[in-house]
Order: sequence, then structure tokens, then C-alpha cells
Amino acid sequence: MLRQPAEALYVEELEELRKHDNDRIPAGWNLSPRAVLTYITGGTAGKKVITPKYIGNNRLVEIAIATLVTDRALLLIGEPGTAKSWLSENLAAAVCGDSGLVVQGTAGTTEEQVRYSWNYAMLLANGPTPEALVRSPIMRAMDTGRIARFEEVSRSASEVQDALISILSEKTIVVPELGAETGAKKGFSMIATANTRDKGVNEMSAALKRRFNIVVLPSPADLETEVEIVKKRVAEIASAYDLQAALPADEAFRKVVTVFRELRSGMTLDRKEKVKSPGGVISTAEAISLLTNGMALAASFGSGELSDEDLAAGLQGAIVKDDAKDALVWKEYLDQIMKKRGSEWRGLYQACRELNG
Repeated sequence: MLRQPAEALYVEELEELRKHDNDRIPAGWNLSPRAVLTYITGGTAGKKVITPKYIGNNRLVEIAIATLVTDRALLLIGEPGTAKSWLSENLAAAVCGDSGLVVQGTAGTTEEQVRYSWNYAMLLANGPTPEALVRSPIMRAMDTGRIARFEEVSRSASEVQDALISILSEKTIVVPELGAETGAKKGFSMIATANTRDKGVNEMSAALKRRFNIVVLPSPADLETEVEIVKKRVAEIASAYDLQAALPADEAFRKVVTVFRELRSGMTLDRKEKVKSPGGVISTAEAISLLTNGMALAASFGSGELSDEDLAAGLQGAIVKDDAKDALVWKEYLDQIMKKRGSEWRGLYQACRELNG
């Protein structure tokens, strides 16, 4: 498979955690809350090392897990690239072993995708029957007592969000055409994500927010934490795609993360100079993508080792999107900040300037 779900990717870790889990396991769960925490934040199970899936404040993860033990739904909010979807997927994988019951919120998401729809050929042939009913991922999660995921909930239209209010309040979905209803089994819950950059697209109502416990995921607190996150995910992705290139040197990770943090914050790391920020999002996820794409470039068209030219191409694409202002911001950063950083930055600076003419 091009991309394995978390429960398949980390099947050995989950199995070891089950074997060594001596704490009370809530109804419908595969692991105890403490074992889920170990799976997410890292640790050991017997002799097996459990790799961390989320690097950040462990207390936020504890709050998220405790929410899922209750009948409250969980809403993860944060800037792009703060691992909302990744945390959501891994929580579902650890709790119920199935992270695939997902509704993707977009402007085109309909109420039927939240509740249920019909196989219209069967509906026309035989009328409304249980066989003609097409259950939504949320309905299937309720049937089986599993976790449903709703990605980018704030991008959905108001009628879709209103349908969620009813489901989260009553824990049932009524099918009037069949004179039946689906009630949620123990273990059912929902994890939704929302992007702070989407505020105002379809503002979540106060009534819907009250149905969630909200956990705000911050951007990585410091350079070292962000470098660690980027290194871990780049190594995992490179292994999954079998990229025939050496992992970047630590210096390359630090340079990319430094550039991203400074452009994101509008200030150099030493707090001595202000920096203009581009209009687009400069997220940790983009840093990961930049470095993995650079490895693909190096493997396919280079020596197999990430070069300054590979990094420069990635930085250009990540920072200068479709806004002419971004190009000016990037050139100013190169000349006012990167150029002055000495010999260790000279190769990257020259490669970036060549791309900018």
C-alpha cells in the first residue's frame, strides 16, 4: 500500500502493548488509557521500544485520552502542521484498532456523508430496505463502538455541523424511512480537527463547540523540539517510500527548521532582527515534505546525498507560493539574514540566490 494506516504501520507496537497491559481497559477499547498514552508519547512494553507518535506536551495527550473515556467528543485545534490529523489517527488506532472511519470536511461535504445515504438502484427496485442503506463512517462507528474521525470540521457547511450536534447529543441516528434508529455502542466517540487558519470559513456554533472537549495543539515550542519532530517523520516517510538516499545531516534539518521558524515568527532566533513573513503557511509539515522531496531529488537526479541545491529548490517552492510579495520577502530574507550567517550557510545561500536570479 502507498500509505498504511497507523494500526498497520505500528501493529507490532500495539500488539506488545496489549500483551503487557495490566490496567483496566474501558468498554470497547483495545488498550487501557495508560497504554494508549505510552503508544502516543513513547516508552516501552516488555522489551519492545514504543516510538513516540506525538512530540509535545504530554499533558495535552492525557487530556485527549481522558476525554475519549467519557461520552464527550474531542476537538483538536491548531495551526497547520501541528499534527492534528496524525494525533487523531493514532488515537483511533490505539483505542479501537481502526483509524479509517473518517469524514473529510470540505465545502462539498453533505449531511448524508455524516448520517447515511442510499444505494439508489436498490432503492428504486425494492424501496427503502436495510440492504439499500449506505451507512456513513460515523454510523458504522456507532454500530461497532469505535472512534469516528471528522477532519477539518470548520470547513463544513452549517447543516452538516447541525447534524453533528444531534449525533453527539443523542448518540443515535434515526432512519425514518425504515422506522429504525442506530444507537451508539460503548466505545463510540468522535475526534474532530479544526484549523485555526480556517476561522471564518464556516464558524463553528457555540452549540457544536459545547459537545466537544477542546484541546489546542501548539506549534513546537523551540528549535530542538521541531528538529526532533522533523527528523523522526522524515526517517519514517523515507523508509515507507524506500527513498534511495541518505538521511539528511543534522545541519540540514537545523537550517530548514531555522528558516521556517524565523519566517513564521517574524523574528530571527536570537530576537535581534525582525523578518517579514510570507503570506502562506510555513508549517512543520511543510518542512517534513521539503526534506523528503529533497531526498527524492537527490536519489533520482543527484548523488544520493541531499545537497544545498536540493534544499534550495524545496525552500523556494515552500516559501514562494503564488504571491509576488512572497518572492520579495524571500529575497529580503536571503540578503538581510542568510547572507550574513557565515561560511556554514554560504552554500545554501548561493543555491537559493541562483534560483531567484
